[in-house]
Amino acid sequence: MMRDAFLRWPSQEALGREGIPRPRRLLAWAVRLLVAGVLLWSAFHDDRVHGWTAVAGAGGFLVAAVLAWAFFRLTAEHRLWPSVTLLLLLLGLAAGVHAAGFETPATVVWCGSAVAALERLPVAAALPTAGAGFAAFAVFSGDGWLGTAAATGGMALAGYALRLDAEARGSAQRLLAQERAARAAEAESAALAERARIAREIHDVLAHSLSAQLVHLEAARLLIERGADRDRILERVVAARGMARDGLDETRQALSALRGELTPLEEFLTGLVRATAGAEVTVAGERRPLPADASQTVRRVAQEALTNVRKHAPGARVRLRLDYEPGQVTLHVRDSGGPPGELAGAGGGYGLLGMRERAELLGGSLEAGPGEEGFVVTLKVPV
Repeated sequence: MMRDAFLRWPSQEALGREGIPRPRRLLAWAVRLLVAGVLLWSAFHDDRVHGWTAVAGAGGFLVAAVLAWAFFRLTAEHRLWPSVTLLLLLLGLAAGVHAAGFETPATVVWCGSAVAALERLPVAAALPTAGAGFAAFAVFSGDGWLGTAAATGGMALAGYALRLDAEARGSAQRLLAQERAARAAEAESAALAERARIAREIHDVLAHSLSAQLVHLEAARLLIERGADRDRILERVVAARGMARDGLDETRQALSALRGELTPLEEFLTGLVRATAGAEVTVAGERRPLPADASQTVRRVAQEALTNVRKHAPGARVRLRLDYEPGQVTLHVRDSGGPPGELAGAGGGYGLLGMRERAELLGGSLEAGPGEEGFVVTLKVPV
């Protein structure tokens, strides 16, 4: 673990410029320009600096600027040996500048290279390179050992503080990127869930409507095969047409539900049993608005149960009971039973399987099976 800490680079987010506020970037450039101006003034204010000496000094200044720029670029790409090589070249250039009599620029380059090493290199590489820079500063500094030690310690702390600040900024950038990715994934998941809900809603509407139409059309076919009279056949065809109209109405209701514009559940069940001979509905418990998904599940199960009664026990009495209970709503659909209808095998076979899956998606349950008289469907949905 300690070895990894010594060999680990500061993150690329920490070494990059992203996330640095604009005022801070402007301040950093202002400081760099000020330092460059001070260096140029300190180097060239002396009357001894003229002619080729001035040209050499200007050239050295440009070379140092290019090396520093390349060092910052290479460290941002985590390229260790080229970065260390550039830093050593800067230290060597500072030694040459000092030998030429430019003491202040040499000191600034030594100290700046050491601080930059502590800020941007892995610790294992930063310590020796920074140590070389600080050692050169200490050797050629004209101050006493106490002042030199204090200045060296302060610059070392400054380099490490800059490193910690950059790491904190890099961590903030990574957390921000993760948060954005999580929000994008959450939005995509919500969109997929909404699409699935819409697809399920439309599928359930079509399954119920087309199944009901198929019941009457299959009855019309059987009547035609048996040579029944025209009125009985026409009755089935008209009923199928009515189912088609009801399907359109249900589609409109489904679209309204998707927009959050639902009619009261009790009103819907009352209209449903009104269209079914021998059916009645009762409501128990304190009535309250239900979430759209729970309300739609109750509606679809009621429709599917009545369709199954028409197919499997035509003419049976049907009792619907809606119970508002603490934490859930329960729908009971019971029929009085009877001989299987001639259309018991008609339909697409979708049945209550899809309704059970729909209830389970909401954390509820659906049970269907024989009762004391006929068939019983019980739906429980948490609300």
